Amino acid sequence: MTHIQGSIGRWQGAGLMATTLLGTGVFILPQMTIDTAGTGAILAWILLTLAIIPVSLVFGRLAGIFPHAAGPAYFIEKAFGRTAGRTIGLIFLLVIPLGAPAAVLMTFQFVNELVALSGWQQVFTELGLLLLLLVLNLRGIQVSAKLQFALTLAIVTVVVVMFGAGGSHLGEFELAAHQAGGDMSLVMAAAGIAFWSFLGIEAMTHLANDFKDPKQDMMAAMIIGTVLVGLVYVACTALLLFAPPTDGLAMVAAFDQLLGGYGAQVIGILGIAGGLSTVNVYTASVSRLIWSFSCEGVLPRYFMQLNSHRVPVRALIAVLLTMALVIVLTYLSGQELEHLIAWTNGVFVIIYLVSMMAAVKLLSKRYLPLALMGILFCLLMMQALGNNMWYATGLVLLVAPLLWWQKSHQARKLALSLNKS
Repeated sequence: MTHIQGSIGRWQGAGLMATTLLGTGVFILPQMTIDTAGTGAILAWILLTLAIIPVSLVFGRLAGIFPHAAGPAYFIEKAFGRTAGRTIGLIFLLVIPLGAPAAVLMTFQFVNELVALSGWQQVFTELGLLLLLLVLNLRGIQVSAKLQFALTLAIVTVVVVMFGAGGSHLGEFELAAHQAGGDMSLVMAAAGIAFWSFLGIEAMTHLANDFKDPKQDMMAAMIIGTVLVGLVYVACTALLLFAPPTDGLAMVAAFDQLLGGYGAQVIGILGIAGGLSTVNVYTASVSRLIWSFSCEGVLPRYFMQLNSHRVPVRALIAVLLTMALVIVLTYLSGQELEHLIAWTNGVFVIIYLVSMMAAVKLLSKRYLPLALMGILFCLLMMQALGNNMWYATGLVLLVAPLLWWQKSHQARKLALSLNKS
């Protein structure tokens, strides 16, 4: 089989979108933003959610009109040429060495709430979870979509119940919202961390061909997921402002305080499932990008094979093996989670920025204001990330010249062969 046929609908897509964005961060990132900006973390989440909506709408429209397994790389190639598109595609592939271990490290903060693991015990457990992702992906993305839609409902239900149980703190929530201005530099720094929560918008575009009707359902699924996720993160941040101090996860302490116990079990299980969901969607997205590049001759044709469920099996296995290698190397090198998150965010800011610029050329004028708002958002995020943009910048400076040379070399070979004939 040489193509991927759609099998999921709007609400399943919304479930994929929401659990990808909630994923590893829903019960961790609010705590990290509060550590950075205090009550200003609420403002950071509100501003970030409002700013990301135009980006989500633009990505949804691009994927609906131009469904392709290469996602942003395909949009950018149509707008700015092959070298630009393939540069974006390859830096997306190269961010896996940062994003995968960061997601797994965040997931294991929930595992440690249930059972204490350390050293190589933790590493081997992480590798076991990758095997689980392999089995899940071999059946096709529609299986993951159904499971992740149920998981989204479970996470939202828990947050709503917690917020309802905190009704006695509503006055304090309003006071915190009024005090949330704070130091805008800290608010921006918190937004730079929080941006991790919205990594996954572009990953959904790689799955456009897995939708039954991408033109009708992509934008709806993405905007439903984005708004829902933003509301959940704001609610979680408000809850944590009044949680008792703890050495572990603040969300567990908040659950115990508001609902009387079992926080480690409930939050732990949902956190593990959400983290695996994020890694699962990125695994599916990247394997499809590798398959697409293999079909176009950018990568070896070895990765073109699809199984009976239209899954690019060889590409999938290559992605998971790379993740496994990186997990081991991350453990041996002792990289810190905050650095991995910030460097990963820098790569995605560039992907989002160039995608918004492509939308200016590819979409009708009615989408121009949204694309321009998306560009402004990306520029502000670059400022918020500061020196952490160097990793992403270095990747672009490394990959773009190599791809330009490859293109020129192939053109010379073609011209030479034509002259000989």
